[in-house]
Amino acid sequence: MKVLWICNLAFPEAAEQLHIEVSNKEGWVSGLMHALYSSDDAQGLELQVAFPGPEECLDEDGICVGMAQVMGREIPYYGFYEDVTCPEQHDMRTNRALEKVFALSKPDVIHCFGTEYPHALAAVQMVPDKERFLLGIQGLCGPIAESYYADLPQKVVKAKTFRDILRRDNIEKQAEKFRKRGANEEQALRMTHNITGRTAWDKEYALKCNPDAEYFSVNETLRGCFYTDTWRADSCTPHRIFVSQGDYPLKGLHYMLCAMPGILEHYPDATLVVAGNSLVSYGTWKEKLKISGYGKYLRSLIKEYGLQDRVTFKGKLTAEEMMETCLSSHVFVCCSALENSSKSLGEAMLLGMPCISADVGGLPTVMQAGEGIMYEGHRPGTEDLTGVSNRLKEAVLRMWQEDGTVYGLRAREHALRTHDREENCRQLLEVYRKIMEKGKEG
Repeated sequence: MKVLWICNLAFPEAAEQLHIEVSNKEGWVSGLMHALYSSDDAQGLELQVAFPGPEECLDEDGICVGMAQVMGREIPYYGFYEDVTCPEQHDMRTNRALEKVFALSKPDVIHCFGTEYPHALAAVQMVPDKERFLLGIQGLCGPIAESYYADLPQKVVKAKTFRDILRRDNIEKQAEKFRKRGANEEQALRMTHNITGRTAWDKEYALKCNPDAEYFSVNETLRGCFYTDTWRADSCTPHRIFVSQGDYPLKGLHYMLCAMPGILEHYPDATLVVAGNSLVSYGTWKEKLKISGYGKYLRSLIKEYGLQDRVTFKGKLTAEEMMETCLSSHVFVCCSALENSSKSLGEAMLLGMPCISADVGGLPTVMQAGEGIMYEGHRPGTEDLTGVSNRLKEAVLRMWQEDGTVYGLRAREHALRTHDREENCRQLLEVYRKIMEKGKEG
């Protein structure tokens, strides 16, 4: 069975050959690849991988072709043209490049991971046999656009820094780009016959877009190191809060910053650690000119609440660094205004860490009653920054007043089932076989 993956990012072995940086968000691709090839059920699987390639490596057809060794196996890969700087724009050059990839790879099944980039629409438009095409939901841009402002004050939404003016990219513009991406995404969902997802929320949305599609539920396999250790209360820094990302409004870092003063009233030693790109740091005038409107707002909250010595931005972390930060923290918080299935929350749960999450999107599927503390998060069409922040504060206080270890143990039990590598590989391979058979019948 020949399966072609269409991914947003290059896997490490291919990236090395193409001399491009390996993204720290890539881990799940290579993790799933390794899990599949370690599975007894994968006999006869021939995997090929396509991804947006560096323009300087592409030929006149908009593609590049190579072969990389993974676990002693030769994996063909295809870079294809896509303007990754403008994910809201659907370019027909991507269609033509993917048509060439399909002709060269001759797969039995094509699995596109994610609906949020224009290559998903291009792929479903150009695939020779739609019965053999599987479109996988990761995030959902249409709903994201509705929640993108995440209860920010209107003056912040409309504000523009020098950087925003230069790039024409303030918060309003960013939300508009998600709306355009959502339109492409909805078109792709309407055209496909097979959809895979992992939460009750994404299933409802997918089948609302396309009631005639067949929906397959397949859980995620996470990065390997998170299966190897467990969180311990006696090894963490007391009252340290960990948020895995905060570089755009949807991730809700402003909720957490607004909650901190109330938390510090009860726990004066409380600290906050944030991973991912820092929007608030600058040491020179040149760096100051690059700050975004959202970054400027986060800086103002840190200054207003006197959090300069309470908040640490860790920058981009490897999987191992992310795990160590989880293990050394007292609670993991997912404070997003909207999320389908947070990989970071799943990884924290897998470690048995006490977790808090907003009850938005697909997160109630990821973490259920008794496995952590869920609070009422953002609701589209409302502006309730104070209310959401207060509910988040109360959730943190409750976690530390109760025995967070008990929540962590239950979370780990759930996550070990949800992210069971062998079972998820078995399910995915079964989906591939069903789709291949549908193609034969068609």
